[in-house]
Amino acid sequence: MKLTWRIWVLGIALAISLISILNSEPYVRLLIFSLIIGILLIFTFVKSKAGIVFITIVFLLTAGFLVFNSIESGVLVKTVDQDSQAFEQGLREGEIIKAVNGKEVKNLEDYANIMDSLFLSEENIRIDLTTKNTDYTLFINETPRIIIQEIPKTKIKTGLDISGGARALVQPEGKITDVELQDLIEVSRNRFNVFGISDVKIKGITDLTGDKFMLVEVAGATSQDLEELLSKQGKFEARIGNQTAFIGGKRDITNVCRNDATCASITGCFPTQGGYFCRFAFTIFLSEKAAQRHADITSNIPINFESGGQYLTENLTLVLDDVIVDELLIGRGLKGQVTTQISIQGSGLGLTQEEAFEDAQSSMGQLQTILITGSLPFKLKVVKLDIISPILGEQFIFLILLAGFSAIMLVGIIVFVRYRKFKISLALLLTSFSELVIILGIAALISWNLDIPSIAGILAVIGTGVDQQIIILDEARTGRERSIQERMKRALFIIMTAYLTSLVALLPLYWAGAGLFKGFAITSIIGITAGVFITRPAFADMIKKMEE
Repeated sequence: MKLTWRIWVLGIALAISLISILNSEPYVRLLIFSLIIGILLIFTFVKSKAGIVFITIVFLLTAGFLVFNSIESGVLVKTVDQDSQAFEQGLREGEIIKAVNGKEVKNLEDYANIMDSLFLSEENIRIDLTTKNTDYTLFINETPRIIIQEIPKTKIKTGLDISGGARALVQPEGKITDVELQDLIEVSRNRFNVFGISDVKIKGITDLTGDKFMLVEVAGATSQDLEELLSKQGKFEARIGNQTAFIGGKRDITNVCRNDATCASITGCFPTQGGYFCRFAFTIFLSEKAAQRHADITSNIPINFESGGQYLTENLTLVLDDVIVDELLIGRGLKGQVTTQISIQGSGLGLTQEEAFEDAQSSMGQLQTILITGSLPFKLKVVKLDIISPILGEQFIFLILLAGFSAIMLVGIIVFVRYRKFKISLALLLTSFSELVIILGIAALISWNLDIPSIAGILAVIGTGVDQQIIILDEARTGRERSIQERMKRALFIIMTAYLTSLVALLPLYWAGAGLFKGFAITSIIGITAGVFITRPAFADMIKKMEE
């Protein structure tokens, strides 16, 4: 069967989609593309069916061998704790760990087994991490504070529904403009980054009524962590009496000491009634204007001689979201003095000393974050908060794909029973599979995260695709008084009309439900568009050749 230009377009689209999906070296993708083009050339010009089958099998086996051998071994670094020794050494997200202490790491199981065998005691040990590009040496008494995952075999990205994590739909109080929404997103992103959460996706959404939302997705986080960072506006003020000396943010604070034990640390832990408390202290640096404001306020405050004359009568009160965090004594030496260096203190509580220490570290980190990024420009209301298990997501996807595959095979059997031609059933199945590959290829090319609504959209597209292919089959086998070309044009006209109707119906879903149905709309639009302009015309040409 000589291939038409429409079938060539389908073949090239499949080739581009496959190399977009594969996570392999560039030369491998180029070779696979060349092999697919070679198969198309063989079908176009070689007349011997036996020769076509033989050469095609050789080409496919070669492509499979290249793909299999291009899969890289090791584990991928997903997140590195900013307070860890690994981060200080320079280990970053995206690097591939190939070996630990000279032992090869092929997958997550190898990495876990090696780490379990190393930490049999609480003493510091040496760990040599060999990555694809460099080596790192750590001296620690616990597993490196990094999150790792298997190296993806494809470039297809999955959404939070599959990968797991926490997701929050947040609405600012009151009406805001698009510019204000972008400011809110930027401040929120800075707050997450400073707090050490890098794998976060934040985007603005406007629903059909014009209300604006912020959708925040954090892989691997808990709902409690996410709500803690989002629910607080983070309005920080340092007050002396009833006057504000400085506020959080870049306007008044030029630098905040973090990750440096000389100026930011837990100063001590002490027993208290019912548990322990630990105090923390860190240094901040004020701008010249904030330092001058602090000096002007303190110049009018008298010295407290009842305390021995060491301090002023007013304290520096730290207020976070209208709640007093701590009160600090102001030394008499700071009276009327312009100083850009201030020590901020606070405490953490717990039933045990370890819990108090962790609470103090967490409180210090949050306070440092707010001092660096400033308060959020608006009060936020968490409209919807979800926690998604990756295990449940994987099981759900498996069941959906199994149901979709079963449905396609069942349709193929029914078509075979109806038309009594194996070639027609095979052409229908191959066309449906081609649509799936093209949708996944475009999703990989534009880095679209496939969530459960997206996969539902793919299944819906495959279903409508089968319906339209049956229309082509019926038109090809009825109305013999017209030519096959006229019958195919009639079928494609019906399909184009249905496409335009579906497109108009899908566009509102892009914004409906505060954007939660965007994945369904995107994959559906990609699928029906690729079907109408690529796979349906190619399928019509296949059927036309068979009928002729």
